[in-house]
Amino acid sequence: MGTAERHRASGSSGAIGAGEAREAARWEEAVDVDSRPPLWVEEPARRRRLPDPVRTAAVRAVIIVAVTLVQAMVAVLATLASSWLAFPMVLSSVASTVVATWGVLDVWVTRQVWNQRHGVVSMPSSTARQLRRERRRARRQARVAARGKTRIRIRGRGGAGQLSHS
Repeated sequence: MGTAERHRASGSSGAIGAGEAREAARWEEAVDVDSRPPLWVEEPARRRRLPDPVRTAAVRAVIIVAVTLVQAMVAVLATLASSWLAFPMVLSSVASTVVATWGVLDVWVTRQVWNQRHGVVSMPSSTARQLRRERRRARRQARVAARGKTRIRIRGRGGAGQLSHS
């Protein structure tokens, strides 16, 4: 229901004039709902999603770094206020900085390990990709050789053209 129809249905003719009602009705007819661009347009992701272990390490690192920054800020404010809490907060901030550094390094190491184990490479001439190709080629050759041996054994048993075992 458009604006003009709502006003007509409510019976409030004093609030909107007849000319304004006609103008509103014309405007609603001119603006077609189908001709409007969609509110949300799906776009393909520019980069692939991080692997689960790497994403978990990254979330953990972000939380640790955030807590460290809050601790450092509390330590600074407590020092400026000459509070007794300043010294324990400075000590905990130093310890948190060490833990935050470990967390960031954990993300980096986890990403490197995942890439190495799963053969994710960025260059076409990468050694990981070449090793995968060689493994695939060896598996294919092994399958072909196994198939060839079974076919020879089957043919050798029955003989060509023989219809029964008697």
